[in-house]
Amino acid sequence: MRAKFAAVAAAISISIFAVACSSEDPTSVPATQTPTQPAPTSTVEPQNFTVAFSDKERVESPDVSASDLEQLAEGNNDFALDLYGQLAEAEDGNLFMSPYSISLALAMTYAGAAGGTADEMADTLGFALSQEKLHAAFNALDQLLASRGENLEPDQKFTLEIANSIWGQDGFEFEQPFLDSLAANYGTGMRLVDYDSATEAARLAINGWVEDNTNDRIKDLIPPGVLTPDTVLVLANAIFFKAAWSEEFNPDLTADGDFTLLDGGTVTAKMMRQTKQLRTGIGDGYSAIEIPYVGGETSMVVVMPDEGEFENFEGSLNAGELALIVDGLSRTNVELKFPKFTFESKFRLPEPLKALGMQQAFAPGVADFSGMRTPPPNLVITDVIHQSFVAVDEQGTEAAAATAVIIGETSAPPPPVQFTVDRPFIFLIRDIPTDTILFMGRLLNPTAG
Repeated sequence: MRAKFAAVAAAISISIFAVACSSEDPTSVPATQTPTQPAPTSTVEPQNFTVAFSDKERVESPDVSASDLEQLAEGNNDFALDLYGQLAEAEDGNLFMSPYSISLALAMTYAGAAGGTADEMADTLGFALSQEKLHAAFNALDQLLASRGENLEPDQKFTLEIANSIWGQDGFEFEQPFLDSLAANYGTGMRLVDYDSATEAARLAINGWVEDNTNDRIKDLIPPGVLTPDTVLVLANAIFFKAAWSEEFNPDLTADGDFTLLDGGTVTAKMMRQTKQLRTGIGDGYSAIEIPYVGGETSMVVVMPDEGEFENFEGSLNAGELALIVDGLSRTNVELKFPKFTFESKFRLPEPLKALGMQQAFAPGVADFSGMRTPPPNLVITDVIHQSFVAVDEQGTEAAAATAVIIGETSAPPPPVQFTVDRPFIFLIRDIPTDTILFMGRLLNPTAG
């Protein structure tokens, strides 16, 4: 069972955390209580979840400069390529993820980080802005993304939905500034659950929320056993995208065609076909094309390394080079053949994130999430889970992803106690399950034969 002064956090795009801490700080706010000021308000959802909100409303028009937005996007893209490199090296076969979902989930977590833990997270995730500016910039970016497709006609198929949620232990105390930041910048209150005595019910509720916010494409994000009675908080982000191509492929032109594998072998794929004006480019070791979605605000960029050069090209690709590839595209008339495909990916991200430099957040006794709860620093990320889905056909693309960052209860080890065996002693050997003494004796002189 959890010591009662514990906390956990998770993030979904979905991402998950688990956290632990002391409850004696007077600035902390019990999730089910109402302090004088500022005050969370509580409502009950149709699913019978009590929701504790900060009194802060989401900032609808955050004061964010264009340079701050640009800096945020550059940092996110740097992290996306860094993480892709880690996963590409570790995984076999197809790979798909939502780096934005992961960045957003970890940004919510970062709101509760401090000290060296916050510094490492910022370096790894590409967060160059201050805490205040960063969360405001994420808010602005999120609202810009929410506006995509709003000027389209009803029959033009376009959906981009991003949702955040927080799932906290009922009765546990969280730092008010942490709750305020999540409410003001990420638009989410805290659903109250009981990880202590109803762990499985909490897991099913969170997974259900993920399914609902990804059009049922992401199922069972959090597997059994990940959440425990020591969990106290899950921060979740879900993202769902479904858009038609600006000009759909004619299904009657789709036909079987060869697709060459890395080893030189071939498989038969369903190849879609269309002829139209598209932006393309050919560079050192690659060919690239951009296929726009309806509305012209989003697109798919395809970069195809030259034959025999895939591993070398992939291994050297970074955000700067990718930006140059996209900037170098120019419009031309194209006869495009493009395969239909559908697949899913699921990753556990602690090791890739550690390899990128985010060490302290996973280290018991070192991680500092005092922004979620005051010291002692006994909160630590125990897992980060990311799951994604993508389907591409003649009509367009459907993609969904979720990220869960899990923080578990842990305590810093106490200073070692000196114990020196330097005089005669009695000793025994016993069977632990039955508490049976198997051997017993004493040692009076360790040098005697």
